[in-house]
Amino acid sequence: MILLNNLFNFSIVIPIFNEEGNIENLIDEIFYHLKGCKNYFEVIIIDDCSEDNSFKILETIKNKYKVRIYRNKSNMGQSFCIYNGIEKSSFNNIVTIDGDGQNNPKDILKLLKIYQENNLKLVCGIRKKRKDSFLKIISSKIANKTREFILKDKCQDTGCSLKIFDKKVFLLFKYFDGIHRFIPALFSAYSLRNKYVHVEHRRRKYGSSKYGTIDRLFKGIIDLIRVYKIIRNIKNVN
Repeated sequence: MILLNNLFNFSIVIPIFNEEGNIENLIDEIFYHLKGCKNYFEVIIIDDCSEDNSFKILETIKNKYKVRIYRNKSNMGQSFCIYNGIEKSSFNNIVTIDGDGQNNPKDILKLLKIYQENNLKLVCGIRKKRKDSFLKIISSKIANKTREFILKDKCQDTGCSLKIFDKKVFLLFKYFDGIHRFIPALFSAYSLRNKYVHVEHRRRKYGSSKYGTIDRLFKGIIDLIRVYKIIRNIKNVN
């Protein structure tokens, strides 16, 4: 069993959109793997106006576990869901994980232990053996190499949603669509102590990815320019 400081409480933020086939199993796994954890934690799920039965399933999950559920009135995107969930969270230690079940919740405690023992502000999961399509893996590698070269964040896989970080630091950054993909780069702008850890990655069991390759390319370029300017301004001030 992985032991944490008794005073170490944390919030798990999960954004979902059309994950009716995955979300219940994911929540079951989270509570199973954390059942021996003596620390207090909360689970916050933000439903991004799902068009399937995701929200109905979430309502039944509330009868099983103590979770906090919110539903957007319209589809706002993953970044908005994460930012909104963090703003609503009760604790300063934030865990983010996708609702598709591709990240294994058993890795949460491993990352939390590293985060706490090393007094870090950010621990990012790195998907060691990705279970995605060849095109998605290649395009992601190119994007990661480009971003890492320009922003100098030393992160090989910023797209891995399993992260643990400091809420106060995160909220220093104003919201923009795409912010969740640049958390390592933004934290590194303040020269904070970060660490990257290999985590398991699983095949998606149900549904499909909500992102295309071409649309992410052009959006990624715009976001990259935006974040470069943010980091430059921070370093100029400091």
